[in-house]
Amino acid sequence: MDFSNMTVKDIDKLIRKANWEDKKKIIEGCKSDERSGIKKVISRASSEMEKHDMEVQRIISMKRYEYEYFKRGAKYIAGIDEVGRGPLAGAVYASCVMLPKDCIIEYVNDSKKLTPEKREELSKIIKKEAISYGIGFCDEKMIDKINILNATYEAMKMAISKLSVRPQVILVDALRIPGIDIFQVPIIKGDSLSFSIAAASIVAKVERDSYMRMLHDKYPVYNFASNKGYGTKEHIEAIKKYGPSPVHRKSFIKGFFK
Repeated sequence: MDFSNMTVKDIDKLIRKANWEDKKKIIEGCKSDERSGIKKVISRASSEMEKHDMEVQRIISMKRYEYEYFKRGAKYIAGIDEVGRGPLAGAVYASCVMLPKDCIIEYVNDSKKLTPEKREELSKIIKKEAISYGIGFCDEKMIDKINILNATYEAMKMAISKLSVRPQVILVDALRIPGIDIFQVPIIKGDSLSFSIAAASIVAKVERDSYMRMLHDKYPVYNFASNKGYGTKEHIEAIKKYGPSPVHRKSFIKGFFK
C-alpha cells in the first residue's frame, strides 16, 4: 500500500484499527515519510508495538513448562489453581484450564497481580480460547469437616472432572492432588511461572469473587463484597458483633469467641 498519498489523520485511523501484523507493515511502509505528523503517529505505534512484543515474549517464557511437555508428546495440558484457602467464610474454589498449544493471551499472570477489572476481562477471553475448562468448589461445611487442604483437593478434583477433554499432564500450583491418575507437575509459584496455572488462577478468582458478592447480598453486615471473606479488621469486628453467619468456617473462627 502507498501511504504517501494518505493524510496523517487517515494513517492514524488506519494504524489504530490495525492488528499487530498489519501495524508492523504500516510502520515499515511509513518509516521514510518525513511529515512531522506521520513521525508522531509512527513513534507512538512503534512504542505500542515494542510493549506488545515484550508482553508476547513474557507469555512465551511463561509457557516453558507447557512447551516441555508438548515436546515430550503430550497433546492436552491443563493448569489448575485454587483460591480461597485463607478466608474465614465461604467455599474454596478451583479452576482447571486447558488452552491450545499456540495460544497467547496477553497480560495473563498470577491473579493477585491483576486488577479486578483486568481479571474479569481476561477470564472471559480465557474461557473463550480454552479447549476446555472446569470449575470446582468445596463449601465451608465440608472445609470444617475434612480441613481446608483436603477441601482444596476436592475442589480441584471437581474442576478436573468437568473438563470435556482428558489432559495427559496437569500443571499444579505447588500441590500434588491425591487420587488423580493423570501425570501431575507441581510448580512452586506456578501461578506466576506457568501460563496455564496463571489462567486457571484468574478464572478461579473471578468465580469466587462473584460467589462472595452473592453472599454479600445475603449477609451484608460482613461486607463480603469487599473482604471476600478474608479476616480483615472490619470483618472480624462484624463477626464478634453479629456472630457468625451460616457461611462462616467455624473451624477458622472458633478462636474469636474464647
